[in-house]
Amino acid sequence: MSMTSMVVLGLSIATVLLLLGAFLTTLRQDRKGRTSAPPAEVAPIESPMPAPVSAPGHAGTDYTDPRTIRVGDRIEVHGSPARVLGAMYISWQGQQWTEYLLRDVSRRFQWLSVEVRAGDPPHLEVQLWTEVPTQGMVPAKSMLIMEGVEFFPIERGTAAFRSEGDTGNPDRGLLDFADYRASDGRLLSFERIQGSAWTASYAQPLPPGSISIVRRAS
Repeated sequence: MSMTSMVVLGLSIATVLLLLGAFLTTLRQDRKGRTSAPPAEVAPIESPMPAPVSAPGHAGTDYTDPRTIRVGDRIEVHGSPARVLGAMYISWQGQQWTEYLLRDVSRRFQWLSVEVRAGDPPHLEVQLWTEVPTQGMVPAKSMLIMEGVEFFPIERGTAAFRSEGDTGNPDRGLLDFADYRASDGRLLSFERIQGSAWTASYAQPLPPGSISIVRRAS
């Protein structure tokens, strides 16, 4: 083979290699463009909406004022009907509160206490009391254990009372009481009327609006 032929052959091979390289480069770029996902659009971060703020209600306008309950009324407590059989109006060291005896549709008896507590401003405290067996227990002046829960004394004394309706108690007299609170906020109260046996009850605080008067006593 002559020198000229060899030069021509070499140039031809070089040209083919250049063309092949250009083709492969174009093919790789095209494949990369098809498989790569387009950049995702990031939505702007929105600030959370503020939680709704409920203004404190007012007894007698926004919900039933439990201080207006009367003996003989038919009421609802958390939607459960009950009848007010009687009331005890209690006073102790300048404090006054009312305890209403309720009977629900299952003929279960419970006491509903209503009291205005001192504070700034004063607040209405409403609690539903459910009796628990004392098994002969008496209120200690220190910590006591009821059903495995430790309760600590907060108040005790002797109060004067006046009864109305059917309470099972005298029209007037004296009432001994001893109140306790557990570390989780649960309340326990012992009471006895004029030296009778002690009874004990747990308290369930009721929020505003949980009591409604269905029918007034005639």
